Amino acid sequence: MKQIWLSVCLLTGSLLFSNIAPAQSESGALLQQMSSASRSLNYEIAYISITKQGIESLRYRHAVIDNQPLGQLLHMDGPRREVLQRGGGISYFEPGLEPFTLSGDHIVDVLPSIVYADFNYLAKYYDFISVGQTRIADRPSEVFRIVARDGSRYSYVVWMDAETKLPLRVDLLDRDGETLEQYRVISFVVGEQVKNVMQGLLKANLPPLLSLPAAENIQLGWRTGWLPAGVNEVARNRRKLPNVDEPVESRLYSDGLFSFSVNVTPSGSSVSQQFYRQGRRTIQTEIRHGNEITIVGELPPSTAKRIADSISFKVSPP
Repeated sequence: MKQIWLSVCLLTGSLLFSNIAPAQSESGALLQQMSSASRSLNYEIAYISITKQGIESLRYRHAVIDNQPLGQLLHMDGPRREVLQRGGGISYFEPGLEPFTLSGDHIVDVLPSIVYADFNYLAKYYDFISVGQTRIADRPSEVFRIVARDGSRYSYVVWMDAETKLPLRVDLLDRDGETLEQYRVISFVVGEQVKNVMQGLLKANLPPLLSLPAAENIQLGWRTGWLPAGVNEVARNRRKLPNVDEPVESRLYSDGLFSFSVNVTPSGSSVSQQFYRQGRRTIQTEIRHGNEITIVGELPPSTAKRIADSISFKVSPP
């Protein structure tokens, strides 16, 4: 009897897996098309960005001319704030600041980070769930949920235009299903007319590229014992802050979708633990062994605390 029951369980599990795996693969392929469309099409979108701090109205234009990506992000309200992309340079124009250019392959603040993700990599750690079809911005759209399998991160709901594959709405949700941020397209245009409008950017006089100091191979006296699945260290540094005697040691981590930093500095404070969350960003601080540990980034508070609690201090780090 036990052998029959075991056989039934194994057969049922294999049938479920065979149904889920193709669906996961198909959804991942469609989401990858969204990323490709956002980088390759000529389009203009007007959209609103809704966060806990308020609502912003923005316009974004994107074109590819002679294999060179061009972009323009314009804040539609208040003082004129503009970001331009030409090739691998991103130029920033802010009131009261000297314009500058940084290296980059896309304007970071224009589309939600999920749009630029590597879905082949994320498929190892996230589930891509097709929710169905609906209409958004007067366009037929396909809806997907992106959820971390280990439950340690926020999740996304994406509305993708069925024809162009461009994202029309993206909601960032916490683990209770509350919306933390929303990106929502109001209107958009796709075609050669956008390419014609962007031609002038090819000859525009943009500010020079800022040179950043080269990364150093810094040895730190501590390390994290636990990280969410798929998260990797992408940078580390040791730096002095104004009015702070001791340097701050930092590691930056990312899974390609969410990022956070772990910061450690000697402390004389007696406050054992503090926590603050604003929208997607959490700040978790605790004092241990005379060191102040601060987690800052796109994490649920419970995940930030677990990371902070896992940190161990070593005299000779690997």
